[in-house]
Amino acid sequence: MNDYNKTFVNFICIVSAMGGLLFGYDWVVIGGAKPFYELFFGISAEPVMQGVAMSTALVGCLAGAMVAGGMADRYGRKPLLVISAVLFTLSAVATGAVSDFTLFNIARFIGGVGIGIASALSPMYIAEISPAHVRGRLVSLNQMTIVLGILGAQIVNWQVAEPVPAGYTAADILASWNGQMGWRWMFWAEALPATAFLVLSFLIPESPRWQMLHGREDKALGTLTHIGGADYARIEAEAMSEAVPDGTGESGGLRTLFSRRYVSVLVLGIVVAVFQQWCGTNVIFNYAQEIFSAAGYSVGDVLFNIVITGVANVVFTVVAIYTVDRWGRRSLMLFGAGGLGVVYLILGTCYYLHVTGFFMVVLVVAAIACYAMSLGPVTWVLLSEIFPTRVRGVAMATCTFALWTGCTTLTFSFPSLNASLGSNGTFWLYCAICFAGFAFFKARLPETNGRRLE
Repeated sequence: MNDYNKTFVNFICIVSAMGGLLFGYDWVVIGGAKPFYELFFGISAEPVMQGVAMSTALVGCLAGAMVAGGMADRYGRKPLLVISAVLFTLSAVATGAVSDFTLFNIARFIGGVGIGIASALSPMYIAEISPAHVRGRLVSLNQMTIVLGILGAQIVNWQVAEPVPAGYTAADILASWNGQMGWRWMFWAEALPATAFLVLSFLIPESPRWQMLHGREDKALGTLTHIGGADYARIEAEAMSEAVPDGTGESGGLRTLFSRRYVSVLVLGIVVAVFQQWCGTNVIFNYAQEIFSAAGYSVGDVLFNIVITGVANVVFTVVAIYTVDRWGRRSLMLFGAGGLGVVYLILGTCYYLHVTGFFMVVLVVAAIACYAMSLGPVTWVLLSEIFPTRVRGVAMATCTFALWTGCTTLTFSFPSLNASLGSNGTFWLYCAICFAGFAFFKARLPETNGRRLE
């Protein structure tokens, strides 16, 4: 079915993908605010409290991912998107408004719950609303908005912060606009897109697959007809009806998901989710200063190199949007795992040989490009596709929880690995993980391109 209501489908997919935009923004904005709120709250010399401030939102992500699936299967996809928009808005306003460190962390936790819900629900909702032949491209919009949110946060932090003159002491910075108000506006800026997401989320329909599963055939047919016409609605509705198990129209919970019937696909989903993090690319964003400093760059050059990686991330995510439905999911995942393995092998060898300079930047950008056009967006496409409708909500939440757990272990392990193995050993370890992932995908990963979700 190549003829569909592009305006309607694109609108509802873009609205849903705004959850990814806020996810990306909220994840990165704290990095720019960090030097200033740490002075404001008096924790600049307390590493434990600094770690608490940086990780509170991540704990919220895990909590949001845990509750998202069951609630989405019970109450629908749309209400959960609305709730995530409310949480993003509350967190943006409250984080910038508070002057107490405990309240600051509570506000960050609330935003993290919003991230956890949005990261599970946005790609799943888009997959359930999209025609099969463009589903990969439309689900990839979610990853595109994530990287745009990251870039947006970097730009806002850069524009909001006033230059710090040479020779400024910590007391000078604390007394400056940056130390008193600048970091607040970095968080408040998120309230604008969060409010837009909240308003627009009321205008999108419920997932027709969820409606069919819960016996609301008339509403599902109305949405499907609006998407692709009467014939499309009839064919899709028939396929959805046949996929409802035993005619019960009930969603399956964790017990159903972990049953023998679904264990194979659940393992596949968890491996795909965790591998997206353990492939190591996100440490380039989280620890760019350490990586580029080890390659011989000064602080000023590091900041410029970070911008280069951000631009590469956006450009090659656009490439993914136009290739995921042409090349297929399996091909891109194999390309990403194998390509990263080769780049990390070369990168680790260069660190071992003490190579410095522009060639190291080229290798890092190559890693970002490889990830951005494959593992980054395609992971979300696969997770939204491989599970049956009956367990899709709770399965997506379970895999998202696994993904955030992978993110946590990756982020916390890198400093220790880098200290014990060196930069060369750390990237060789990531190389081994990537080649192991390639072998697993070669043996176990099916191609889902162009197939109806049922």
